[in-house]
Amino acid sequence: MQKRKTFFKKSLSSVRQGFTLVETIIAIALFLLGTQATVLVFAKTMKNKAYTLEMGKSSFIVSRSMGDLTQYLRRARQSDAGSYPIVSADDNDLVVYSDYNKDGDTERLHIYLEDNKVFMGIRNPSESFPVTYDPDDGEIFQLADHIINSTTDKMFSYYDSAYTGDPTDPPVNTPADVSEIRLVKIFLKINIDPDRAPDNIQQETFVELRNLNDYDRIH
Repeated sequence: MQKRKTFFKKSLSSVRQGFTLVETIIAIALFLLGTQATVLVFAKTMKNKAYTLEMGKSSFIVSRSMGDLTQYLRRARQSDAGSYPIVSADDNDLVVYSDYNKDGDTERLHIYLEDNKVFMGIRNPSESFPVTYDPDDGEIFQLADHIINSTTDKMFSYYDSAYTGDPTDPPVNTPADVSEIRLVKIFLKINIDPDRAPDNIQQETFVELRNLNDYDRIH
């Protein structure tokens, strides 16, 4: 009888030891799964945070560039050679004369969208008389990056003096008759990762070319 009790004790002890090992393995597996999930959540959070910060930085740069462009266009004026303030106006390409740096000279500014970037080419007037401008952009500056305007998202839209401010008022056809333009809309869509389309940031502003009012009686 004593032997049977000893046998049962050993068997019960073995079973208890076996359950303890299984429980340990399960606990370790659950711990590893929990750790992996935590790491994945942390990595995703950091990635989203980095994306948000980078998007904010890009949006700020674009906003500042649009503010600069607004000032350049508001100061559009007759060239130092006597040419009309606007040279040409298309969907993603605009050429105007303006004293963009307030140095007293009127530069020729070529603002355009190319390869998801906004550039501005500058041509200075000659110091000789009669005043001339180089046939090519002398300096080219990048104003904004990560621009994802589609073919239907025009960077520039142009409105004539009949524009009432109603969203249904259509812009003039492009390439625009420069003599009709009184107001310019700038529209940019930004995203550092085009695959994340729902997170696009859009910036839009309207610019009145004030000095063009001087030409109302001519055109």
